[in-house]
Amino acid sequence: MKVDCDTYVGTREGVPRLLEILGERGIRATFFFTFGPDRSGVAVRRFLTTPGFARKMLKSRAASLYGFPTVLYGTLLPAPRIGERCRRQIRSVAEAGHDAGVHAWDHVGWHDRLDSWSEPKIREQSGLAHTAYESIFGRRARAAASAGWTVNALSLAVEAERNLSYTSNTRLGTPFFPRAGGQTLQTLEIPTTLPTLDETLTWPELPDEEAQRRFFREAPRGTEVHTIHTEVEGRSKSALFARILDDWASAGVTFLTLEELARQTLARGEIPARELTRTTLRGRGGTVATGWPPGGAA
Repeated sequence: MKVDCDTYVGTREGVPRLLEILGERGIRATFFFTFGPDRSGVAVRRFLTTPGFARKMLKSRAASLYGFPTVLYGTLLPAPRIGERCRRQIRSVAEAGHDAGVHAWDHVGWHDRLDSWSEPKIREQSGLAHTAYESIFGRRARAAASAGWTVNALSLAVEAERNLSYTSNTRLGTPFFPRAGGQTLQTLEIPTTLPTLDETLTWPELPDEEAQRRFFREAPRGTEVHTIHTEVEGRSKSALFARILDDWASAGVTFLTLEELARQTLARGEIPARELTRTTLRGRGGTVATGWPPGGAA
């Protein structure tokens, strides 16, 4: 269970609710935090620049899904600094026994502008996020997961310098070592494998919560990584998320943190290297990084 914390409202309100839901069920998860300015309102430009984004926002009813203030931050409302204003909520994750890692400094900036950034800019953004993590948790981060599953050869090279235990930057397939920019990185990559709820909410064949529950109940086919978002499963869809967890528990699903999964994967050895490419996913605007299918563009 991978928890992406993208926004101020999601961190302030969604994290405490998720800790309740997970704690009641004895489930440990891995939270990845955004620490800098919440500029979610700036993402409105994706209506013009990102294929499929407008359709996703309309079908998922984004304003009600993510919360009305969130869609205005960084434009009509000032962008709050998440790490400064949500320090208590962020620390509470470790206090509750969950793992934590770095997601981003400026989530919207990384997601939308990474490919136009220079190496010094990428290094600056990464450094700000990791410094904020150290300030709050009192130790260096052992893991990172990029904003919007957006990475490139430069960002992976910068990230590799931190000697992380693992990353979770991509979608689809089994764990691998990424190849990008002519080199193979030696940081284990653990992809998200299941669709996210904010994606499946746009699928017309899943029109209500019962249909969503049926889909997720049947989705696991072995070891899976499921990403949730504090803005969605921790707020407007928290009741549905709790029912999905109960459905999985009834079916015998067990839960590991990504740190535990990384240790098991590395202990088994024989981890493939795969070329990093980008692909589109149903219900998600734009592209995401992937190493699947092996050896070719998706």
